[in-house]
Amino acid sequence: MNIGIFGGTFDPIHTGHLIIAEEARLRLGLSQVIFVPAGEPWLKEDRIISSGEHRLEMVRLAIAANPFFRASTVDLERPGPSYTVDTLTDLRRELGEEANFYFILGLDALVEFSTWREPERIVQVCHLVAAKRPEARDLDLESLERSIPGISHRVVILDNPLIDMSSSEIRERVGKGLPITDLVPEAVARYIREQGLYK
Repeated sequence: MNIGIFGGTFDPIHTGHLIIAEEARLRLGLSQVIFVPAGEPWLKEDRIISSGEHRLEMVRLAIAANPFFRASTVDLERPGPSYTVDTLTDLRRELGEEANFYFILGLDALVEFSTWREPERIVQVCHLVAAKRPEARDLDLESLERSIPGISHRVVILDNPLIDMSSSEIRERVGKGLPITDLVPEAVARYIREQGLYK
């Protein structure tokens, strides 16, 4: 059983996330993709993020129409910073040893992967599915292999489609009163309006 795991802040989740998840599901034959909103993202400690309750609800609204997608609260329930290695450990306990994990991330995050907590252990328990972005710098896989031996055999690159949108752009547009039509599902846009997020 091949399981996709898509971790992120999702502040907010946007259409690009959904396209990447579906592309990974189809390309890799994943039985499901689990979206895991981070509790306390250690890479974003320098900025204020929306509450876990809001981010989880936006994820649930965004994925409601896709029967292959589901949300997990493992990171939101665990106190302290959210680290991928802990997420994978918790999901392994929940889903069992027979599940093959494919962790979905941006290529820009993979470039910085050696700075993550226990990267060697992460690549032992999952494949890494890296989605390219138009402005992302190229991945030096040989250099990454030198710092994390074995990683080159555990990486899948999603070359297409190239998604040119970001959560920070959406927050900025909302803050300026600009429309976010087509950037997020309508249910998420409505939730943002109703809750007064990003003002």
